[in-house]
Amino acid sequence: MLKKILLVLLAALVLIQFIPINKEIPDDLVDSDTFYAVNQVPGNIQNIMDRACMDCHSYKTEYPWYTAIAPVKFFIQDHISEGREHLNFDVWASYSDTKADHKLEECVEELEEGEMPLEEYVIMHAEADLTKEEQKALMGYFQSLRK
Repeated sequence: MLKKILLVLLAALVLIQFIPINKEIPDDLVDSDTFYAVNQVPGNIQNIMDRACMDCHSYKTEYPWYTAIAPVKFFIQDHISEGREHLNFDVWASYSDTKADHKLEECVEELEEGEMPLEEYVIMHAEADLTKEEQKALMGYFQSLRK
């Protein structure tokens, strides 16, 4: 009986490998609508954001090799989808002034509280582990954009 259960579980694990995750980028994206374009972000801030924010909060996601392996790929896709739902720097121009201001406020709060980038993301992406100076630079920049 145990052998049959293990075989069914193994078969299920093999079969879920063929279920793709959504890596599509919307066709209607416009470069001039991005956070970088709207705010003319300085290079040092853009560098920090590219390393620590954009994989989950834009459509510039880089999918490492392990995102091809289920069930890990489903966990990662869920994080990316949730990140984009909360904040997507690629559609920044679509946010109202009030919403953009609130997003900036949330960015500052998340950085202050050490909630972003997520700890599990930093474990797999050491380059996203921000120094205190980088955190302060990002917070200061986001604060300077607030209305």
